[in-house]
Amino acid sequence: MVITPKIQFRINLLLVTIAVLIVAFFTLYSLGYLDELQIVLAKDNYIFYWMLLVGVFAEVVAGSMGMGYGVICTTTLMFLGIPPHIVSASIHSAESFTTAAGSISHIKLKNVSKSLVKKLAIPAIIGAVLGALSLTYLGEYYSKITKTVIAFYTLYLGFKIFSNAFKPKQNKSLKKKTNLTRLGVIGGFIDSFAGGGWGPLVTGTLIKNSFTPRFAVGSSTVAKFILTITAAVTFFFTLGIQHWNIILGLLIGGIITAPFSAMLTSKLPVKNMFIIIGTLVIVMSSITIFKSVF
Repeated sequence: MVITPKIQFRINLLLVTIAVLIVAFFTLYSLGYLDELQIVLAKDNYIFYWMLLVGVFAEVVAGSMGMGYGVICTTTLMFLGIPPHIVSASIHSAESFTTAAGSISHIKLKNVSKSLVKKLAIPAIIGAVLGALSLTYLGEYYSKITKTVIAFYTLYLGFKIFSNAFKPKQNKSLKKKTNLTRLGVIGGFIDSFAGGGWGPLVTGTLIKNSFTPRFAVGSSTVAKFILTITAAVTFFFTLGIQHWNIILGLLIGGIITAPFSAMLTSKLPVKNMFIIIGTLVIVMSSITIFKSVF
């Protein structure tokens, strides 16, 4: 296994995270706060530990497929009955750190087109703010309807992920014209409102329209980081910090898994992963829709 700069960066990030957690553990132990911490972590039926597992699983999928983190987290949290506005706020708070790590990696590897990031990020910021504000209102006052709408959207993404396993290779000799402003606004709104979807929509569209894959992925990742920060800040001012145990679980799970997911990229059967993840998202979204309607 050749350790690339991207993998080395993620390994260093993992080591720093472990060191911080060890220091935090001994600090809490010395101050006698471990019992209180255990009580807090046991809140909401031990959801912190469930989110830790979801963070690990979602990062493995995102690392091997280049998309799917938000979709998996959103589908799982909706399945567990978490209100839609809390779902998106929690995911974007955690993703602020994971997308930062990915963005730094792509910048160091020179996978980023500044002009493409600018054309995507500026409209994405507008879309993210509109999506977060809309979800804050609708998610609080029309939670059942909003949950059903988002569940139908994740169901659609599940079928889209599943179908990727059977798509024939396309002739990409001609680059199709792409309205980046419209793509950025729609991608930012949907990602902020639904808790995920930027990867399948924006990155998928760029690659489909024959943008150079490494620049498409790298530039899209940096733009995603900018919209994620925007959405997280908007949710902070409208909702405050809620369910930090969900955020912490997703964050720790993602950071711990990040270097290993990069190593697994060439080893996991991507076609089978598309089938498994697509089926899982379809089933969980269908159950959420059934529970919401009936």
